[in-house]
Amino acid sequence: MGTQSRVVENVPKGIYVAGEWRDASGGGGFWVEDPGTSKRLCQVADGQAEDAASALDAAVDAQTEWAATPPRERGEILRRAWQLMTDRVDDLAMLMTLEMGKSLAESRTEVTYAAEFLRWFSEEAVRIEGRYAEAPAGGSRLLTMKQPVGPCLLITPWNFPLAMGTRKIGPAVAAGCTMVVKPAQLTPLSMLQLAELLAEAGLPPGVLNVVPSSSAGKTVGPLMSDRRLRKVSFTGSTPVGKSLMEQAAQNLLRVSMELGGNAPFLVFGDADLDAAVDGAVIAKMRNNGESCVAANRFHVAEDVAEEFAAKLAEQLGAMKVGHGAEEGTQVGPLIDGDQRDKVTELVDDAVGKGATVATGGSAAAGDGYFFTPTVLTEVPESARILSEEVFGPVAPVTTFGSEEQALALANGTEFGLVAYVYTQDLRRALRVAEGLQTGMVGLNTGMVSNAAAPFGGVKASGFGREGGVEGIAEYLSTKYVAVSMG
Repeated sequence: MGTQSRVVENVPKGIYVAGEWRDASGGGGFWVEDPGTSKRLCQVADGQAEDAASALDAAVDAQTEWAATPPRERGEILRRAWQLMTDRVDDLAMLMTLEMGKSLAESRTEVTYAAEFLRWFSEEAVRIEGRYAEAPAGGSRLLTMKQPVGPCLLITPWNFPLAMGTRKIGPAVAAGCTMVVKPAQLTPLSMLQLAELLAEAGLPPGVLNVVPSSSAGKTVGPLMSDRRLRKVSFTGSTPVGKSLMEQAAQNLLRVSMELGGNAPFLVFGDADLDAAVDGAVIAKMRNNGESCVAANRFHVAEDVAEEFAAKLAEQLGAMKVGHGAEEGTQVGPLIDGDQRDKVTELVDDAVGKGATVATGGSAAAGDGYFFTPTVLTEVPESARILSEEVFGPVAPVTTFGSEEQALALANGTEFGLVAYVYTQDLRRALRVAEGLQTGMVGLNTGMVSNAAAPFGGVKASGFGREGGVEGIAEYLSTKYVAVSMG
């Protein structure tokens, strides 16, 4: 049996509830596809409302005992899980590549990144603190304590099937919360493998429950209306996030939303242009461009725009496109035909309105859902690609004349997740960083993701933070106790 067949064969394909794998209610399943070949990989249990209810039952039953588990013990479980992920990076990476499409090199990087959330929050578990203070008027004391929110619903996206899971599971475990996880229909295998790995690391039954399903409405909807659920954390599109917010309001659930982006990449005339191009390749091409933090529009100072675009086109045009498991592949397929069609539509719209194709510009021939790395220049303001998240390997380049115009262009969107800035002027760097309406800024770097840093946005990009010391706070409630000293 080859490596690819073995890693798929070894993944549990069922629903994980109370520490046991089971078939879906009614016995149904749905297929998981390899986007690099457009062929089926395997079938996974198709969770229904009954399965979701059983998963929440298990989480509720386990909550009290899990919350009482010593923080050090919770942290040690996460630490063991980090070690297991680190030891099994190659198999986990191959599995991710097969179901999602990214190159093996990128998948290995994601496994390492995903594991780092487990290590980070293993250390945060023992740093949950309250405070004790004398009341200003005297005569009493103010005691505050942090306690777990309670059973959580975690909804993860398809583009980072491991990292978006550990970024939510890590702090929930550390805080003492139990969970029901609904993985994306397109990429459930990595999460199912992670559930088995966490069980091996010693996570007690019922703390983590996983319900794969072809219909979020059949599983997520009933859970959101159940009064026993206390929090929902969602990573995905802004329209879906708004819908979940409406549902969460009925029971006043704690909510964390990491939603869409439309990241600007600003290059000022004094920037180190070669460094800016290298950063642009990272910010644009990570995960085939299918990332909420991918640079979506490149605003470049007029005097360096032509050189920047030429160098960027040269680098992107030289990247090897192919199946993610093939040796040397740098750009894998898009996730499915719908996504490839959306990218094609946005590129065609821009070209039709006057943009010039510097490299790429079309879907690639052959099996799978490939699109060639693309650079567009002279992109008009009316092009949809400047206002819509492209989620693909396409870099539209426009120009600006002043710092004020650059900021206006960057902020001229409903989204506010991340922005990238290249300049060698420290005062300008600080002015622009302060003026950007985003939750994160990459200053002279094309990579902002870090387990030790707070990840999240503003405006239509959502609210709440994942990672950093801020990440565990999303899973904790503050209780105040007034202590009489009389």
